[in-house]
Amino acid sequence: MDGLGLFTENSFKHIVTANPSVAFIFIFDRKPHPDFISSKNVTAKVIGPQARHPFLYLIWYEFSLKRLLKKIKPDIFVGSNGMIPLNTNTKTLSVIHDLNFEHHPEQLPQILRKYYCKYFPQFAQKADRIASVSEFSKQDIVNTYNIDSNKIDVVYNGPNEQFKPILHEEKIALQNKYSDSNPFFLFVGTLHPRKNLTNLFKAFDDFKSQTESNFKLVIVGRKMWWTSEIEKTYQNLAYKSDVIFTGRLAEEELYKITAAAHALTYVPIFEGFGIPLVEAMSCGTPVITSNITSMPEVVEDAGLLVDPFAIEDITKAMITIYSDDKLRTSLIEKSLLQSKKFSWKRTGDLLWASILNTIDA
Repeated sequence: MDGLGLFTENSFKHIVTANPSVAFIFIFDRKPHPDFISSKNVTAKVIGPQARHPFLYLIWYEFSLKRLLKKIKPDIFVGSNGMIPLNTNTKTLSVIHDLNFEHHPEQLPQILRKYYCKYFPQFAQKADRIASVSEFSKQDIVNTYNIDSNKIDVVYNGPNEQFKPILHEEKIALQNKYSDSNPFFLFVGTLHPRKNLTNLFKAFDDFKSQTESNFKLVIVGRKMWWTSEIEKTYQNLAYKSDVIFTGRLAEEELYKITAAAHALTYVPIFEGFGIPLVEAMSCGTPVITSNITSMPEVVEDAGLLVDPFAIEDITKAMITIYSDDKLRTSLIEKSLLQSKKFSWKRTGDLLWASILNTIDA
């Protein structure tokens, strides 16, 4: 799942377990996987239509969901993707992860962009409270939608506990499996324009040219919005044979490959949080990431921060972490320490506090 899905599953898995006397209703637009119903105090409700289009969002939230809420009369509705019914008497908590669509609307299909830009300001105003995943995102919501900062709670994301360091022998086995027995830089995420793959590819090409190293660049994720620009950049690489695509990996493999990487190279142009960063740091894998939006807040001094729009800056960081073993060792130690600030338990606790604040308001 993407960051939104990970947030929803892991935070509520903790919340329902920690509050066995509270009844929770999880509402789906299709039959859910049994794993999502993780506790006896959870009931699943399925209402239609299956909402994977903006027109269907409107029907699902403003008619089907509104009707269900009127019937079941919950204390609160939590919109874990930011969306809430706009015409309901039920108290609402909107979890707005980021406002990327406001700042980079060109990166979304037109109909989705129009929906988000029209309705998210209304969701933010209508919600009794808002939760967001970083101080950066909180302030962005305040500034963009003119929302009182006291209405917004920061609820950080976390890593799964399986993200942890592995033995040297395991790293070698992973290199044999994924990178032709060579050390590698790693990217994890949806292959989307906001992830800045074009500049990452160009920087890696320059890194190879300047170092003549045997390093590979391993790309983990599915081609959700693989644009013609990304494809053209990739095809024009001098070292494109050293860029390895794995597609999406099973969780067990993702844990291992993250821990086996020489460094995570994750340089988006916008992030509300950046879950791969804390996953890598939890493994003791150094990170190279962007010096804008939420990423400095998440990484602090435990990684190398670069200008994501400056290819030479990304290349320089790759060369530094490739050639300076002393610095890399220091970053490993700092990463493990920084990662302890984040956990899904903490996420659940913060979200539950936000829920209670909304109910009591």
